[in-house]
Amino acid sequence: MSSGAALRGAFAFLTPVFPPRPATPEAVGWFPVVGAAIGAVEGLLWRSVRRRWPPLPAAGLIVGADVALTGALHLDGLADSADGLFAHVLSKDRLAVMTAPDLGAFGATALGLALLGRTAALSALDASPPLLAALACGSRSVMALAIGCLPYARETGLVSAFCSTDGRRRARRAGLAGLAAALGLGALAAGGRGAVSVGSGSLAASAVLVLARRRLGGYTGDVLGAAGTVFEITGLLTAARA
Repeated sequence: MSSGAALRGAFAFLTPVFPPRPATPEAVGWFPVVGAAIGAVEGLLWRSVRRRWPPLPAAGLIVGADVALTGALHLDGLADSADGLFAHVLSKDRLAVMTAPDLGAFGATALGLALLGRTAALSALDASPPLLAALACGSRSVMALAIGCLPYARETGLVSAFCSTDGRRRARRAGLAGLAAALGLGALAAGGRGAVSVGSGSLAASAVLVLARRRLGGYTGDVLGAAGTVFEITGLLTAARA
């Protein structure tokens, strides 16, 4: 598969802006690039909106733009993961809880906190396209690393195409390179504060993946979305605090 086709496949998997395409092992290698592109677009929009709107309404608009660009895919993963990982059920039933169409108390709470945390952090920060690009790149890099390093908890599913030996190898390489690029972008955006934001996001996302490994036996597509969302929000809150 050509690099262009693999890149289009990664865009189609991570954002509904592009028409759906079959998932391929080559596409996972482009996850960090797609993340950086999404973050940069949101960052440029953030800068434009902040010139015309007060901080809080501007932040709300950018959160809405993120939902539109990602199709709420990662937020949906966060909500489903919260229900499955924290529900008071036997381990063997957790995957079934995550596939249920209804939204439970844990999922609703996680979703509300995620939207509140992102909005609050953005409203407290100066508009910075490089910072959003760094955090979005890092979040998709962690997704790639999870694919490359952890077992898939389902027999089949949305990310099954990435689980081949070739796909996992590409995912590990892309994840490590993407995290290095995210650290560089973070430092470019805000010096040490930006790099620390990427580092804190990595630690928080790792905690999600460790919990999934213990309670599910590995990751799922929902867990990837949860880890990426937690990465970005933790990074934003860290940047806002510094």
